[in-house]
Amino acid sequence: MIPRAGKAGPHTLAFVESPVQLLNVLEWAHLHAPGAGITLVVPAPVDPMTRGQLRRMAGLAREEGHTVRWEEARRGPTAPLRTAGGLAGLLRRAHRVVLGDPFSRYVQLLLTITRAREVVVVDDGTATMEFVGQLARGERLVRWHRTGGRAGPRDLLLAPVSAAARRRLTPHGERRVEVFSSMPVAGSPPGVTVTANAFAWTRARFGPPRITEGTDLVGTSLVETGVVDDAAYLEAVRALAAAHGATRYFAHRRESADKLHRLAVRTGLQIVRPELPLELIARRGPIGCTVLSFPSTVVHTLPLALAGTGVRVAVCDIDPAWLTGHASPRAHGFLTTVTATARDAHRLAAAACPCPGPHRAGGPGAGRGGASPRPPAPA
Repeated sequence: MIPRAGKAGPHTLAFVESPVQLLNVLEWAHLHAPGAGITLVVPAPVDPMTRGQLRRMAGLAREEGHTVRWEEARRGPTAPLRTAGGLAGLLRRAHRVVLGDPFSRYVQLLLTITRAREVVVVDDGTATMEFVGQLARGERLVRWHRTGGRAGPRDLLLAPVSAAARRRLTPHGERRVEVFSSMPVAGSPPGVTVTANAFAWTRARFGPPRITEGTDLVGTSLVETGVVDDAAYLEAVRALAAAHGATRYFAHRRESADKLHRLAVRTGLQIVRPELPLELIARRGPIGCTVLSFPSTVVHTLPLALAGTGVRVAVCDIDPAWLTGHASPRAHGFLTTVTATARDAHRLAAAACPCPGPHRAGGPGAGRGGASPRPPAPA
């Protein structure tokens, strides 16, 4: 018998590979299973910033009564298989599996082992929107910023694993699938239950924050993922900070130290490396009365985490001219959807963002399918 919501207990097994995923598992547990401990498995990443945030989030999870199992699953070529083998017993006994990244090859491998009749997908940022759409259309699971549509050699090698995982993520018979999300999820497949994440645990656990008179700017990893040109991004940040009087820049955990150094020198912004997901940092405070962001997860999550505080969140569009030649053809459309849905759902303001001059006429995004630069809506 599958434990019903509210009685997760030891039969619920969660896999998280990022601090945001762990945060959203805590939010799911707060709503569905208050007071019931679950087992959290962390296949630890290599990146030191991500590891540090995950360590601190794991501490919060233990304080909430959950069991955390830290796995060095990426130390050497045989580590993933050794870790999967060590988790096989837990996976086979679990009645419910909660996961944060259905695109992860590692998670897909683990899904082929489990017999769980209930699968829950919590937010891994804006990728959740793409996951639901691909599941509904019957497409293979590919991250939105990946270039091209043809599978590479690695994709072909792992195709059987991905196909098996996709079947596990599709409702069938007694298998139930839930998506727990703060993102706007439209057109979900038949049988998939969508539950709203309102960040109730975050608001109950932290704050209310002290609010300053300044303006804070939220960074993005779009340069690191190859979507936005480095020089165009630095100039856009400089222009945005100057136009709105921003003084602090909250760096994304994936942003490189070299890029952040150049950004600080060029803009004069104070670079802040958050020790926890930004939703928790903002809720603890201090936080500016205005928070500016490019299209990213936080334009959906911060209004929820900061509800009732009076903090204003505004978003700046990505100009097509900022895109690199390696960006996926669907990148700009996806980012525009992220912005538009956030404005509709949370009544976000549009941040006036002067476009970087050198990249408007002949920049990396010029000539991409007829897309032409356009100024963002006025604030």
